[in-house]
Amino acid sequence: MQKLPFHYGWLIVITGILTLFSCLGLARFAFGMLLPNMRDGLGLAYDQMGYLGTGNFVGYLFSVAITPTILKILRPRITISAGLLLVAISLAGMSQSDAFWQLLTLYVLTGVGSGLANISTMVLIAHWFRREKRGLAAGLMVFGNGVGIIFSGLMIPLLNQNYGHNGWRVSWLLLAGITISISILTALLVRNKPESLGLEPIGTKTPFTAAELGSSGTAKSGRVLVSLGLLYLAFGATYMIYGTFVVTSMVEEYGLSEVAAGRFWSWVGFFSLFSGIIFGTLSDKIGRRGGLMVVFGVQTLAYLLAGSGLGTSALLLSVFLYGIAAWAIPAIMTASVGDYLGVSKAAAGFSFVTFFFAAGQTIGPAFAGLMAEHYGSFSPAFLFSALITAVAMLFALSLPQPTEN
Repeated sequence: MQKLPFHYGWLIVITGILTLFSCLGLARFAFGMLLPNMRDGLGLAYDQMGYLGTGNFVGYLFSVAITPTILKILRPRITISAGLLLVAISLAGMSQSDAFWQLLTLYVLTGVGSGLANISTMVLIAHWFRREKRGLAAGLMVFGNGVGIIFSGLMIPLLNQNYGHNGWRVSWLLLAGITISISILTALLVRNKPESLGLEPIGTKTPFTAAELGSSGTAKSGRVLVSLGLLYLAFGATYMIYGTFVVTSMVEEYGLSEVAAGRFWSWVGFFSLFSGIIFGTLSDKIGRRGGLMVVFGVQTLAYLLAGSGLGTSALLLSVFLYGIAAWAIPAIMTASVGDYLGVSKAAAGFSFVTFFFAAGQTIGPAFAGLMAEHYGSFSPAFLFSALITAVAMLFALSLPQPTEN
């Protein structure tokens, strides 16, 4: 292979950005933009909209359980490409669906593929980056989520304008085509470990911690992982309530046009471009515990503003706060697992905490949909999200600091 002018680990980051752009930025976060048009075209009820979101996370939850085993057999490179291929096929199928149950089945499969690709990609960070650079690397990778939101926020309203009630079908088909292209690219470029290219991980080599050596820190690390999992559950439930329903709330409760709501959603994507980098790097400096507390505080304010009913100015501030902190928790979690468990146990540890995350995502949209059906508004669900993240901010205080480098 021709020698690159930079460490191959940064190419792994670039492929990670593209992977997350596809499996999360498009396959998941475009869903909120597509919901109003899908609802009009198929006559979906609020609770069915919530069940579709939940179905996706049921599939994601299933993939969390099977990914560690699959990674042992296929390794990250093939697992990522196969996951993206499954996402592409299921999204193409959704574009041709005419019934709720068809959409639900296919979106479950999308969740499975998303989980396979996402978890396998984030596991690569522990192999390619040492502790002092993990927060930055994870923060850069989640850049892809924000790009996906910007793309969907700008492109989908245009397609809906041009294709009317069939706009959502054309959108899903376009997203499928993009995803299959990235699946091929990852198969060509991803490498499982730096050793396969005769390289060392990026960052300064530091002494192993007790957690990395698997010594007496094992039980303590297990307790920390449960705590991280509970925090990840709180994040998963709340950020997807907002991400799934805020566009519908803009259109139906704030009276915004679909194009205007799309622009608001695109601002979420723009602000989120900086979230992983800012807070991932911050957690490298002040510690994972402090970083988590700051992020949950920002999210609490965002949800309070969204549910306050104070008008579009408060909503715009909410969009800014949600966006600037959107991918901070996944970035910090990815770095935290590597800190506490080390490279050898990173895949199992990340899958463990992601199980909580996926459970939160599964519960959140369905519960919010039921609340909206009962109250006729999404404001109560946004306020409930604020309560959850406020509790999570305080709970983060219980986390110990990882052993110093």
